[in-house]
Amino acid sequence: MLDFDINWLAALVGAAIGNLGVGSVWYSPLLFSKVWQREVGISDVEVRSGNFAMIFGVAFILSLIAAVLFAAWLGPNPEVGDALIAALVVGLGFVGTSLGINYLFERKSLTLWAINTGFLTAEFLVIGLVIGLWH
Repeated sequence: MLDFDINWLAALVGAAIGNLGVGSVWYSPLLFSKVWQREVGISDVEVRSGNFAMIFGVAFILSLIAAVLFAAWLGPNPEVGDALIAALVVGLGFVGTSLGINYLFERKSLTLWAINTGFLTAEFLVIGLVIGLWH
């Protein structure tokens, strides 16, 4: 059962760092931007042409919802190790497998699945770490 007696600030900070912080590095030239662009078929021009306020705003709201629900699932005052194990279960077990099913039917590549599943797992690990440390 979900317990919404959570540290709301930890969920907010975890979502911000997990989504915006990890995402800005994960999908940057330092890591996977060019491979990700190739796999989804988006040019540099198309990447720069998006409505960034809308994209980042909605992405953050969705990440915050995920962080709040994850915190509620973890319950009040989870141990760091338990939060990180739960993050791996969510990232790889729930999200990764769900993306995998969709990607199979959409004929998307294993490479794209690995990049996106890796990011989402890293995001949940950061959220779990923040929630687990911030009692």
